[in-house]
Amino acid sequence: MNAVRHLEHEVPDTTVEELCAELFAPLPRADQRGKGAQYLYGLLTADGRKTVRNIAAHVGGGSAEQSLHHFVSSSTWDWTPVRAALCRYLERVLRPRAWVVRPLVIPKAGRHSVGVARRFVPSLGQVVNSQEALGVWAANEEMSAPVHWRLMCHEERRRAGAALGLRRPWGEQPEGADAESVAATAMEVREWALGTPRPVVVDLPDCDARALARLFAAERLPMLTAVSGATRLVIDDRSRLPGDTDREVSAQQLLKMVRSLRRPVTWFDPHLGRDRTSLAATVQVRLAPSSEPLLLIGEWDDPHGWPRRHWVTNLTAGPVGALLRLTKLALRAEADFERISVPVGLVDFEGRSFNGWHRHTTLASAAHAVRALTAAPTDGGLAPVDGRLRSA
Repeated sequence: MNAVRHLEHEVPDTTVEELCAELFAPLPRADQRGKGAQYLYGLLTADGRKTVRNIAAHVGGGSAEQSLHHFVSSSTWDWTPVRAALCRYLERVLRPRAWVVRPLVIPKAGRHSVGVARRFVPSLGQVVNSQEALGVWAANEEMSAPVHWRLMCHEERRRAGAALGLRRPWGEQPEGADAESVAATAMEVREWALGTPRPVVVDLPDCDARALARLFAAERLPMLTAVSGATRLVIDDRSRLPGDTDREVSAQQLLKMVRSLRRPVTWFDPHLGRDRTSLAATVQVRLAPSSEPLLLIGEWDDPHGWPRRHWVTNLTAGPVGALLRLTKLALRAEADFERISVPVGLVDFEGRSFNGWHRHTTLASAAHAVRALTAAPTDGGLAPVDGRLRSA
């Protein structure tokens, strides 16, 4: 086999072999390493849904189905060091500018798969029978790939609380992507990473911004988080709004007060494949009178309308253009999920195994990385390795 053909794109064996050697090195047994490589090849070659049966048909026939099912759903190997190896590999090869945290909702017809529940999904505006997960993506302007996942069910919530040293009655809390789950997931990736701490871009407007900012400040993690226009903020910009400091207003109202300070910012839209220009402005704020200073970032598509997106960040010295372009890395992850993650089967796991879901998504994330890296430009136009902000 000289190459793997999928979606009219060939992947050299050397690319997969290099990733497998690094990714599966933490697995203690040779048969596990072999099954991991076999499953990864199946994700890259099988047509249609990436079920175990379909994967087995492309890499080993019917005799492989039972062993691959056991490898994913019932084996003892821990996905955590495999994800850590993937994170370090992508940090070195992809050179991300930021880690992007965004939600994943997987609609399900029945209620028998792990983590399935009827839940209200804000982005869809309706109750959906689905799985919900948090994903962390390594991202720069040219490409992105997922490195970590947290399936939002009670077992994962207990893990999130333990990571933060919390002892709340987790069973009394609703399932969902709360600030503690986001912070715990980002901290796990930070511990795996090798380089300078990168900003964490959190694209969860319904998350508790106050709790999130407090947790990130405690961990000294740079972050940008989306907030709703109704979020109440304390004005902290004496140079621009000297008569209004210490007054609490909504993010939307505050940005209307500083719209004369807007400036055009050009950024790349990965969905359209071309540059676009928005108007953007920043203003110094606090989420509470005694909290740490932050910047509120507003973005306008229509110069005469209300801002379209609102973000707060603890990167208070960042220029507006660089900050807005960092927020757009969430769009890069969104576009790459649709373009790469879905075809390689990231959402295709069916079954009740909590461990099986995590093993499958780990291997599908590796398949995504192969696709992203082999389709990437080779002209050296990747982002700087330290993730520092560029000038506006």
